[in-house]
Amino acid sequence: MGYEDRSREGFVPEGFAVPEGLSTPAFRLVPLGPEHNVSDHGAWSASIEHIRATPGFRGGDWPPAEGMTLEENLADLERHARDFAERAGFTYTVLAPETDDVLGCVYIYPAPDEDHDASVR
Repeated sequence: MGYEDRSREGFVPEGFAVPEGLSTPAFRLVPLGPEHNVSDHGAWSASIEHIRATPGFRGGDWPPAEGMTLEENLADLERHARDFAERAGFTYTVLAPETDDVLGCVYIYPAPDEDHDASVR
């Protein structure tokens, strides 16, 4: 079972205020959405080997070794935006503060096991 497959009901309490982002001198976090398709796709597709070797991604199936089309990536971003809107999971894109270049992503989803509340990658 993947980190996004477990039941998401009750992931965050009803009154929990989900952060809409974070700005620091080193980076900005904003909710990942379809508007980031081209820059997101370019960033991760240029770093597939690095990402697949990173703890939390090692041994997984993302990102696909063969990459994805822009259309496939768009569908993935639409799913993340839907999850965010439904409070089922929260994905933020990490942007360089001056250029908005994509530096990475932060994924916060229900943990795949019963021992933890969330998985953050």
